[in-house]
Amino acid sequence: MRLVFLGTPRAAVPPFRALIDAGHRLELVVTQPDRPVGRSRDPVPPPMKLAAQEYEIPVIQPTKVRAPAFRERLETCKPDALVVVAYGRILPGSVLRVASLGAVNVHFSLLPAYRGAAPVQWALARGESVTGVTTMQMNERMDEGDILLQENLAIAKDEHAPALEARLAETGARLLVRTLNGLQRKTVAPRPQDHTRASLAPLEASGSGRILLIASVAAIPSISGICTSINTTSYRLAVTACTAAIPSDTIST
Repeated sequence: MRLVFLGTPRAAVPPFRALIDAGHRLELVVTQPDRPVGRSRDPVPPPMKLAAQEYEIPVIQPTKVRAPAFRERLETCKPDALVVVAYGRILPGSVLRVASLGAVNVHFSLLPAYRGAAPVQWALARGESVTGVTTMQMNERMDEGDILLQENLAIAKDEHAPALEARLAETGARLLVRTLNGLQRKTVAPRPQDHTRASLAPLEASGSGRILLIASVAAIPSISGICTSINTTSYRLAVTACTAAIPSDTIST
């Protein structure tokens, strides 16, 4: 298949590499702009940009996904499908309709559970013992598209978000390849989500402006800024009200 891949953090890289290994043709990678990091505030490229450059695949970093020029750039690729893994932006319908098979998203939860930008963190915060990955046909509403395939994954005792997200990324990589093969052969059919069973996984607690992060003790030094509230449960930490930005590769979307 001819594909355009949209993704940003480290968790997007395994699915990207799996597509290349499976023989798909990656025409373009779309990722977030470089962001200033650390005391120097020097711009740092997202992991997906670096991965694409390894394979000499063209990369664009649009600031406005609703701009006609962005849609037109995608159209020049003539993709069979768009693949979206933790890109971090809501895409308009005009972009989702560019490809003949639409846009396929890899989401790190068993939808309709944990719709939103932080499904891994919320699954841990709520003490889930099982989570998983969903491939979904995207629509213009956040994580409400039809389900294509799903795979369960048990959460290990005392597992923290970075480790769980890494395992989900590997599971998602395999599931994505199966999904695209099924769409190509017409052996995978979309099925609607049960919206009555939906739950949300926002970055911010509703109405509070506070950010939720689950991490291990070892991961805490990598977070810059002052955290005004810390609740501990074994080796998992629920850190809220952080005043600094959280590194993009700790967040799933």
